[in-house]
Amino acid sequence: MKVQFNTDNTIDGDARTQEFFSDLISKKLDRYDEHVTRVEVHISDENGKKGGPDDIKCVLESRFEGRQPITVSAQEDTIEKAVSSAIDKAKAALDSFLGKIQNR
Repeated sequence: MKVQFNTDNTIDGDARTQEFFSDLISKKLDRYDEHVTRVEVHISDENGKKGGPDDIKCVLESRFEGRQPITVSAQEDTIEKAVSSAIDKAKAALDSFLGKIQNR
């Protein structure tokens, strides 16, 4: 599974940050590796430099071969919390989606 990391211009998306979160996502979603070809991560600061509660948004798009992507999002105070929350939501959504496919 390939992880593609994207940030807006207010979030520091240096190589070390990308590697850390890419590894985290790969480890947490590794059981879906045979189904998911790519995960796209989009992190943005909704308020820009102004700050505020729950202003960091993380969107995870899990892409399958020949199917529409499954997209989840989370908003939290920090990048770490937003990514972690989005991973938990992605797990639930992927479990549901794969369960539906297996029932057919």
